[in-house]
Amino acid sequence: MAGTVLLTVDQRVATLTLNRPEALNALSVEMMQDLAAVARDLAARKDMDVIVVTGAGDHFMAGGDLKDFARHLHLSPEARLATFKAMIAQHINPTVEILQGLRQPVVAKVRGACAGFGLSLMLGCDLAVCADNATFTTAYAGVGLSGDGGASYFLPRVVGRRKAMELLLLAERFDAAEALRLGLVTRSVPAADLEAETDRLVARLQAGPRQALCEIKHLLMDSHANQLESQLQNEAEAFGRCGATADFAEGVSAFIEKRKPTFQGR
Repeated sequence: MAGTVLLTVDQRVATLTLNRPEALNALSVEMMQDLAAVARDLAARKDMDVIVVTGAGDHFMAGGDLKDFARHLHLSPEARLATFKAMIAQHINPTVEILQGLRQPVVAKVRGACAGFGLSLMLGCDLAVCADNATFTTAYAGVGLSGDGGASYFLPRVVGRRKAMELLLLAERFDAAEALRLGLVTRSVPAADLEAETDRLVARLQAGPRQALCEIKHLLMDSHANQLESQLQNEAEAFGRCGATADFAEGVSAFIEKRKPTFQGR
């Protein structure tokens, strides 16, 4: 799909590319719409094992495109309220929900600026690899906004409520080392190694037991909403489904035979 968001699939790896490099991939209204369309496409596809989310050029996403949003400033406060509420509800929210619901692991590959919705989008991915020169900020409070894309959902679950308050209320910029320390990213690597490190991570996920990885992903996502009894039952059901796969049989056989397993994704 051409436009502000690109989607390519090569050897069962889907790459979603934010494609406004001239604007640091800032989120415009058009990009919101394109993201939602690409997310729906991803949800319908059966030809991918892993999804990589990245930005074209030197940046991941530098937050919202304020020049684009400024086109709405002539509206009355009441009209702006309705416009922005509908914009988020119709385009941003479905994108985040679809990406969270995918069976496949989603990996963010981050370089340069990662701010505002860019940070929310990265947090919504299952794993994140960043270049060591990447920079991060929630950004919203700096322009009088409260946040979107799940920022208030993901941040306290990753860093705790107190740190999430600091990151959102103060909107200070921080570097890749701090992002790694806080657990916002999985790995931080030299910028020159970002592509290779992401490729290695994707290859490892592709070689893994796909049913088990899917079950792990959704058990973790559901755990915050469940009581222990419910979560234990979900684990039992997921364990049973995994135990019925050929990948489980291969994993056990490989362990007994002292060799590396070759999973087939079943």
